Amino acid sequence: MITVAGSSYPPVGFYFSVTVGIFISDTTFQEVSGLNVVLGTEDIKEGGENQFIYRLPTPPKYSNLILKRGMVTGSALIDWARLAVENFTFMPQTVIIQLLSSNADLPLAAWNVANAYPLSLKVSDFKAQDSNIVIETLELAFTTLQRLL
Repeated sequence: MITVAGSSYPPVGFYFSVTVGIFISDTTFQEVSGLNVVLGTEDIKEGGENQFIYRLPTPPKYSNLILKRGMVTGSALIDWARLAVENFTFMPQTVIIQLLSSNADLPLAAWNVANAYPLSLKVSDFKAQDSNIVIETLELAFTTLQRLL
């Protein structure tokens, strides 16, 4: 591990923050996944050319953003998700994800997730034989993912 100007490299993945649009105080999560983008290709055959096929890039495809946390009662964020999945009422939000330094004070990297809207809302299983925390999982679709830092 290398220390540069008070930060550790490579950075650890457990200091991060998530902000979901207007839900400023309701966005503490224990896990974030889905910060992925993949470019596809389209094969183009040219008439008379048998030696190769042109492979042209197609627009990016994004994975769904997955946010997990311990279940919170009276959550405005979950009410927003429920409006989408139960009433088919969508109000897209911008999600900002920041990876923080080991002191949890400086952002090392940040991502802007534009026009995010809920696709699913899951609650973990209830099991009498386990003493696990109930986990709620929010899955979001979005239009673009941009790295800010």
